[in-house]
Amino acid sequence: MTTQSSSSLQALASGPAFAAASPSGGTWRMVLAMALSGTIGLLVVESGLPALWVVWLRCLLGGLGLAAWVGWSGQWSRLSWRECGWLLLGAAALIVNWLCLFRAYEYSGIAIATVVYHVQPFLLLLLAALLQREPLPLNRLPWLVLALVGVGLSSGLLGLAGQGTSQWQLQGIGLALLAASLYALATLATQRLKRIAPAQIAMLQMLAGALSLLPWVWELRDQAVFGPRAWSAVLVLGLVHTAWMYTLMYTAFQRLQAQAIAGLSFIYPVMALLVDLLWFGARPQPVQWLGMAMILGALAAYRRSERRTQ
Repeated sequence: MTTQSSSSLQALASGPAFAAASPSGGTWRMVLAMALSGTIGLLVVESGLPALWVVWLRCLLGGLGLAAWVGWSGQWSRLSWRECGWLLLGAAALIVNWLCLFRAYEYSGIAIATVVYHVQPFLLLLLAALLQREPLPLNRLPWLVLALVGVGLSSGLLGLAGQGTSQWQLQGIGLALLAASLYALATLATQRLKRIAPAQIAMLQMLAGALSLLPWVWELRDQAVFGPRAWSAVLVLGLVHTAWMYTLMYTAFQRLQAQAIAGLSFIYPVMALLVDLLWFGARPQPVQWLGMAMILGALAAYRRSERRTQ
């Protein structure tokens, strides 16, 4: 490997010194991470495995991949007790977030769970204002609201409006709200670890998740049927959508304010709808195309107004 390509890999992983020296680069990393997030559902469905097994394998494979990268690139740093506390808090919030969201999909359906889950940008802004004294972007909140309305339209939720809400759907809505809150909490916890390389943060969180979920996974060992498709799906999910994606995302968390993270989070539902369209052969209604256009327009307006205030 040449010196130039090695330097490029080091920059992509964003070690502590690089992150401290250059606050730029957070936007494109967040965009790419959210685009990858929108394809996670595809891999979960294609794996054919129970949700708990998918989460566990994601943690295990992602953690091992990140451990290999951290060891090779020499990014390990010794954590203080305070940093250990923030890291464990973020790990717990992240893993329980995944479990709650996957269960919400089963209870209330992907459409409803997706809309409810995407209140998380607002929860993130609120928590950042309360815990980190970041000012609420009141002049840009209408764009976030417009994006949330776009999520509702693009998800096909209007087609479900005339149906009654069952107890299972209510439980799914509650789980999606809990997942959104936990995502916001994990984001803020990660922002407290600016001295630690993002790859190391993600590695320790993934390995902690794999260890903590092992007893429950073992109980469901008879329900997991592995074949070439399942292995392919979980390997991509673990190495690309966890090891690489969380390195990108955590680097973005360290470099961007909560306001920017909240706005860019709406890229995820747009990508998820495109996956439904291109892979599963979904036929969006005109109102769904309108919703997707609203998300992209609101995101562009949000970013433009953000740049004007800088």
